[in-house]
Amino acid sequence: IGAIAASTTHEFNNILTTVINYAKMGLRNTDEETREKAFTKILAAGQRAAKITTGMLSYARNSGDRHEPINLAELVTDLILLVEKDLQKYRVGLETRLEEGVFAAINTSQVQQVLLNLIINARQAMDQGGQLTVPVDRHTDDEMAEIMVSDTGSGIPPETLGQIFDPFFSTKHADSQGQGGTGLGLSLCREIIEAHQGRIRVESAIGRGTRFMLRLPLVAAPSSAAA
Repeated sequence: IGAIAASTTHEFNNILTTVINYAKMGLRNTDEETREKAFTKILAAGQRAAKITTGMLSYARNSGDRHEPINLAELVTDLILLVEKDLQKYRVGLETRLEEGVFAAINTSQVQQVLLNLIINARQAMDQGGQLTVPVDRHTDDEMAEIMVSDTGSGIPPETLGQIFDPFFSTKHADSQGQGGTGLGLSLCREIIEAHQGRIRVESAIGRGTRFMLRLPLVAAPSSAAA
């Protein structure tokens, strides 16, 4: 959370700098073209700020144990807004393939907590940069939704792969920002997903990367009135 707050604050400072500079330019210049450019830049910066705020509020929303039908593509999009600057800082490319209309009955903040943990783990596994892929898919054969977090990092040794969901088991130390190393993250991830009647599994190869698959039961999209 601290790393995300620092990254978000830095991004907001950049947005404010853009707004202030173009507001000054618009005030100094009276010609129509310059003012239109200034207003356009200010509007774009404001819209970017609104998206970041939406992502933060979505992550912070605490709905207790209540599960609601949630569009998983929107959930992932909101979360990506919080981590994309952190990924760019560590030279990690990002690809999302988000199938629309995939709904699952979930506690939003809990599932985003799981995804945030997996994304941080993936970024830490790519200390020299790499590629992160986060698709959302529908599997009609077993009526399950799937979110995958796939990286091109160092991979997990086969002898420890079967232990990574055990409480307090960890193969790493906390990084300079205090992220990781407690051995509780993946254990909590499994607990949360299983509480949603879902499944989490992992595939990994040394030097080629790791991918986590989260599967959650599909539900119908809420009616417009319910939404």
